[in-house]
Amino acid sequence: MRAAFAALIALLCAVSAAWSPVLAQPVRYGDENIAVRAFLDPDPARPNEATLALHFTPRSSEWHGYWSNPGDAGQGMTLSLDLPDGWTMGEPLYPVPQTLEIAGLMNHVYKGEYTVLVPLIRSAGLPELERVSGRIEYLACTDTICVPQDAVISSTVGGDFAAWRAAIAPPLDRVASYEVSGETLRIGLPLPASLDLAAPHLFVGNLDYSTGIRPAYADKQTFRRAGNLLIAEVSLREASQASLPPVISGILAFGSAGEGIRFKARPGPVPLEGAEPLAGAAATPPLAILLLAALAGGLILNIMPCVFPILSLKAMTLVKAGSSERAARSDALAYTAGVVLACAGMGVVILTLRAGGEQIGWAFQLQEPVVLAVLFLLACAITANFLGLFEIPGMAIAGGGGSRSGSFATGLLAAFVATPCTGPFMALALGAALVLSPLEGFAIFTMLGVGLALPFLAIGFVPALRRRLPRPGPWMATFRRWMALPMGLTALALGWLVWRIGGGVFSAVTLVLAVVVVMALIYTGRQQAGGKSTNFVWSALVPLVLVMMIFVLPKAVSDQASQSGSDLVGSEPFSETALAKARADGRPVFLYFTADWCLSCKVNESVAIEREATRDAFEQAGVVTLRGDWTRRDAEIADFLAQHGAAGVPFYMWFEPGERGEQLPQVLTPDLLAEKVKSSS
Repeated sequence: MRAAFAALIALLCAVSAAWSPVLAQPVRYGDENIAVRAFLDPDPARPNEATLALHFTPRSSEWHGYWSNPGDAGQGMTLSLDLPDGWTMGEPLYPVPQTLEIAGLMNHVYKGEYTVLVPLIRSAGLPELERVSGRIEYLACTDTICVPQDAVISSTVGGDFAAWRAAIAPPLDRVASYEVSGETLRIGLPLPASLDLAAPHLFVGNLDYSTGIRPAYADKQTFRRAGNLLIAEVSLREASQASLPPVISGILAFGSAGEGIRFKARPGPVPLEGAEPLAGAAATPPLAILLLAALAGGLILNIMPCVFPILSLKAMTLVKAGSSERAARSDALAYTAGVVLACAGMGVVILTLRAGGEQIGWAFQLQEPVVLAVLFLLACAITANFLGLFEIPGMAIAGGGGSRSGSFATGLLAAFVATPCTGPFMALALGAALVLSPLEGFAIFTMLGVGLALPFLAIGFVPALRRRLPRPGPWMATFRRWMALPMGLTALALGWLVWRIGGGVFSAVTLVLAVVVVMALIYTGRQQAGGKSTNFVWSALVPLVLVMMIFVLPKAVSDQASQSGSDLVGSEPFSETALAKARADGRPVFLYFTADWCLSCKVNESVAIEREATRDAFEQAGVVTLRGDWTRRDAEIADFLAQHGAAGVPFYMWFEPGERGEQLPQVLTPDLLAEKVKSSS
C-alpha cells in the first residue's frame, strides 16, 4: 500500500512537471478537501519579526492533513513565499499531531482544523510587511484515498493568533541527548519528575533515508523515568552509526488534549540504569517480587533441560554430602559460595558491559568461541576424571572426600556451565535486572545463584534429607564411571558448538588442544598411581595452552562459521525490517529467538515448533515465521530482547494482524501454537 501510494504521488508530480511549460503555469489541484487561508500578524512588540499563519479547514471530519514528518505514508507541506529582500522564513511551527494507524502503517496527522505558524524575520532598517503571498502544496487524505492539494495564498490581517500560538507545542528549554543502540533510538529528555505524562508518544521530525536512521513508526514505544530525565525508546528500521545527524528534533505528545513539547536532541549518552517505566506502562514489579522470581528461577533451573549435562557433577556432590554432618554443611556452604559468586560475577560483567553500550544478555559467554573452547577442554578433562584416568586431589568431583576449596570450585563450574538458558520466572527477574539500578540488578543475579544452589544447601543443613541419600561405598566408583557418559555427551555437544560458532579451522585447533590436554591428564594419572610428581609436565603445558588461547585461537575464528539452516515451518531470518514488513502485510506473525547452545530452545523446537501439525496450521493460516538465531552475538537481537524485558533465550512472540505482540511462555506445549492459529482465525 505504501509503495503504491508513493508511486501514485510520484506519477502525479511527474505529470505536473511535464505539463507546466505547456500551460505556462503550474498545474492546480485546488484546496476543496482541506481549504487553507493565510493571515499575517506584524507583531509591533517585535519590530523585526512577523508571523504568518496558515489555517487549514477540512471540508468534513473524514479528511486529515499531515505533520512535517508524515510517518510511514503521506506527504508534508511544501511552502514557497515571495518575500521582500532582507526578509527570511523561519522553520514552520506545528501543533501537536495525532497518530493514525492503518494496515500496520503509522501516520502523523491532524484531524479537524489546525494552524501552522511560520516565523518571518527581517534585517534591521527594512520596511514592515503588509502582505505575504506565495504557493503551498500539501496532501489531504481519508482512510481510503489521498488527494494532492495546493493553493496560491495571499495573507490578510486578522485571525485568532492567541489561540493558534497556544496550540503550538512549546519548546523544551534544555537540549536533550540521543544515542542509537543497535536498532533502537534512545532519547533522554530533561523533564521535571512532577510533570504528568499520560499516554506519551514521541514524534521524530527530521529522520529519513538521507540520515540513515529510519524509525519503525508503528512499533510500540517505551518510556522510562530516572528522576528528572524521561527516556524514550523508538525502534528503528534502519540504523547507521556512520551518519548520525547532529540534531534530532521532534515533539513529545502527552495527555488527551493535545499537550506536548518541542525538543532538540544532540548525540550523547542516555543511561537506562535506575530508570523505571512510567505509570500506566508495564510497570516493573517490586524488588521483593523480582528477588523471589530470581530465587524460583534458579531453583527451577536445577531441573531444566539445559542443566542436564552437569547433573553428574551435582550427583557426586549429593552422594558425598552423606558423610558427617559437619562435612556435609561445609561442603554445602562451599558449593553455594561458588555458585553464588559465579552468578553474581556474571551479573556484574553483564551490567558493566551494558552500561558501556554493549548489547549482551544472559549466557553471553556462550556466544564467544574462545569461551566455548575453554568449556570444551573442561568437559573433556572432567570426563577423563570420571573415567578414573586421573585424580584431582580434594576436588568435589573426584569421587573421594572433597575439600571446601574443591566444592567451591565445583560450584563455580556448575553455575558457569548450567546457565545457558532462561527458565520460568528467570525471564521476569533478569529482564528487570538489566534496567534497574546496578545495586538492584546485582541483588537479582545473586538471588538467582542462591536459588540454583538451594537444593544442595538444604541437603547440607537438613539431616532428614541427607538420610535419604545412599550411604557411601564401593558402588560410588561404578557410579562415577557411569557419570562419564553424560559428561562425555556434554563434551560432544560443546565440540559441535565450537565448530558451529568458530568454524572449521578453529574447531580443528581446539580438538588438537583437547587431545594434548587429555594425553597429559592420562600421563598424570599414571604418575599419580606410581606416587610420582607431574609438575614438570604442567609447567610446560599450561603456558602452551594459554598462548594458544590468547594468540592462536582468536585468529582462527571464521566469520563464515555455519549458521542455522531451514526448519520445518519455513522460518525467515529475523530483523526489525522483516518484522515490520510481515506485520504490514496483514498476516499473523510468529517470532522466536533461539541459540544452538540453548537446550531449552531445542526442546521447545522439537516439542512444539518442528511439528507437522504446527507446519500445517501455519500454512493454512498464512502465518509468517521469523527466527532470531542468537548463537553468535547479534546487537539487533539483544536490543529487541531488552526492549521486551527479556535477558536471554528462549523468547517467543505472537502478532495478530494490526494488533500488538503477545509474549508466549518460555516452555511451549505441543499444541500451543496450533491453538493460537485456531483462536485467531
